[in-house]
Amino acid sequence: MMDWTDNHYRTLARLISKHAWLYTEMVVAETIVHQKDNLDRFLAFPAEQHPIVLQIGGSNLDNLAKATELANAYSYDEINLNCGCPSGKVAGHGCFGARLMFDPEFVGDAMSAIAANCNVPVSVKCRIGVDDRDSYEELCEFVDKVVSKSPTRHFIIHARKALLSGLSPAENRNVPPLKYEYYFALLRDFPDVQFTLNGGITTIDQVTASIRQGAHRVMVGRAAYNNPWNMLGHVDSEVYGMPTRRSSRRQILESYQVYGDSIMGQYGPSRPNVRQLVKPLLNLFHSEPGNGLWKRKADSTLRHCKTLESFLEETLDAIPNSVLDAPIGKEAYIEEGHFADMDSLLPPRYSSLTNGSCEIPALVTAST
Repeated sequence: MMDWTDNHYRTLARLISKHAWLYTEMVVAETIVHQKDNLDRFLAFPAEQHPIVLQIGGSNLDNLAKATELANAYSYDEINLNCGCPSGKVAGHGCFGARLMFDPEFVGDAMSAIAANCNVPVSVKCRIGVDDRDSYEELCEFVDKVVSKSPTRHFIIHARKALLSGLSPAENRNVPPLKYEYYFALLRDFPDVQFTLNGGITTIDQVTASIRQGAHRVMVGRAAYNNPWNMLGHVDSEVYGMPTRRSSRRQILESYQVYGDSIMGQYGPSRPNVRQLVKPLLNLFHSEPGNGLWKRKADSTLRHCKTLESFLEETLDAIPNSVLDAPIGKEAYIEEGHFADMDSLLPPRYSSLTNGSCEIPALVTAST
């Protein structure tokens, strides 16, 4: 989620959820290598964001190794290689992202190089297939090759294939059908590997339903960005069994405003600026009374505001106090049958999936 899950969004996400694993936006290896005198702009993050995973992209072994070595100094909790992005800028001209799934041998070598240059776990984010290379057998070959050639023991599986021509990145998130059966078959056929489920999950109840079906972890991307309060607000209690923060949106915004105004102009006169800092906030009142008016006021106020504090002072009167001061409440819904009878969806030769014990699940916030 380039230009989306940046430091500002992750700061907001961590204010809402203490325990969700956070993923960075994809950072291209060449950017890290060639900007090594300005790395803080791309890699630095507040300590409060732990646990956090750095996602990198690239197709050059030397640059992936160098980038990982430089990033290792920032103490991320995991390094992830993106093998799932279908964007033409990445999979086409860049020759990485989802296109890497065509070459599992290279991905295995890349993960070995990444692991050799960091002291944290490494993982791969991928699709279930690309173009006509979309059989379950081919997905197993990809996983098996990467596992055999590297220490990789964690895969984030977007349960759709990617189509590299004819579909936009947005269409690639909706048009290819979801095949959750591939994910659950991987759980059984690779018992020593951890798999995170991604794709089509838009509510916290779908997260908990998938965990009940045996999913190790669940990744939520755009749903957590487009509705952060309702999506992330229930993670600590529903997924981790921890007490829910009783913070209101007003309190969250007060903390975020202190963060925002303290870093404004940190990397030059316009980096970051008020508009960049406000961007993650625009969905905080999703479906609430006053949301439309607040967005209209935000649009006009951004034209002249110089601080985040002044922006909030000029716009928040559009939101009723009952919304601003209400603590997180259970507002998510369950989509009946969304994960029903998963065993029946498995390919015939991979039937009889059983749901054994699994590690503590994690909800993470990034997606391709």
